[in-house]
Amino acid sequence: MPRKLKSLIRSIERIAPKKLAEKWDNVGLLVGDINSDINTILVALEVTSEVINEAIENRVDMIITHHPLIFDKLKTVVNDNPIGSMIHKLIRNNISVYAMHTNLDVAYGGTNDLLGDLVGLENKKVLVPTMKEEYYKIIVYVPTSHKDEVMDSICRAGAGHIGEYSHCTFQSIGEGTFKPTKEAKPFIGDADRLEYVEETKLETIVSKNDLNKVINKMIESHPYEEVAYDIFKLENNILKYGLGRSGTIKEATLEEVCKNIKDKLGLISLKVVGNMDRKIKKVALCTGSGASFISNAHALGCDLYITGDVKYHDAQNAKELGICVIDAGHFETENIMCDLMAEYLTKELNNDVKVLVSKLNINPFKTV
Repeated sequence: MPRKLKSLIRSIERIAPKKLAEKWDNVGLLVGDINSDINTILVALEVTSEVINEAIENRVDMIITHHPLIFDKLKTVVNDNPIGSMIHKLIRNNISVYAMHTNLDVAYGGTNDLLGDLVGLENKKVLVPTMKEEYYKIIVYVPTSHKDEVMDSICRAGAGHIGEYSHCTFQSIGEGTFKPTKEAKPFIGDADRLEYVEETKLETIVSKNDLNKVINKMIESHPYEEVAYDIFKLENNILKYGLGRSGTIKEATLEEVCKNIKDKLGLISLKVVGNMDRKIKKVALCTGSGASFISNAHALGCDLYITGDVKYHDAQNAKELGICVIDAGHFETENIMCDLMAEYLTKELNNDVKVLVSKLNINPFKTV
């Protein structure tokens, strides 16, 4: 059964919201009609001519990539340049393109966490914070008979989410009082008579981003004409998002770590800075092109930094700082997102939409 593209986008943005992307980035729907039907998705690191042909051959309706097809300012869409030609071909074949770039890098459970899992990184923390998610406590007083209905409504709207848990609330029972005026239309009680009602005090947390939506759903599902609720800004529940991860691994030599990375990423070689016999315990990493964060990793006391696209002077800087560096490749550290997204979408969409991983998304570099 096909899914509307706009419905698919909601599912995609649950794992990597667009708000997490860097300001310079270009993520989201880049080509397509949000009202189109999607039967088959192809996941690739980026859109290339080969990937488009693969999509056409497999009757694909949508390509999901990590790297945005449209990145720099686009003044014309003509066939005499590679980007314009690809856009023309995509539109002619009714293929939509959606990019999730730095938002997937930053997201918890995204590319950096996946690379961390592959290398055995534990106690993971954000390497370079890029934004903070502010949280609020929302408290509402509900007739006990309706507490479950209101709780479910606000939690479905985004409240009560802590890590991998949903519907996180605290409830206490008390007695509420009110006296309706003659103009009131009370759910319980009569005009000019003081009412005593058993009520549940329902408390939970909600992100700033979801606050207004949760308030609207709370009022919509609440039986009272006038809803009593409180909102407090929290200082102890600020979630940090950012690029890269740092943490610890089971102590090993640099040579052993290199072997593990080659095995996990299917590589035949790595570029390495450091003594191969050095013991490695504290590690930082950043998928893609993260050489600019070598100093951040060093400042945290890391023994090793793993990334891609390390230049000569970056390597010299690392050597002087005394931190080991593994350049595992831009393509290799990011291409892992294809299996990640394919697995997520297959589960999220209950197999309603066929999800394929590109077989033609190949590193342009060769090792000879």
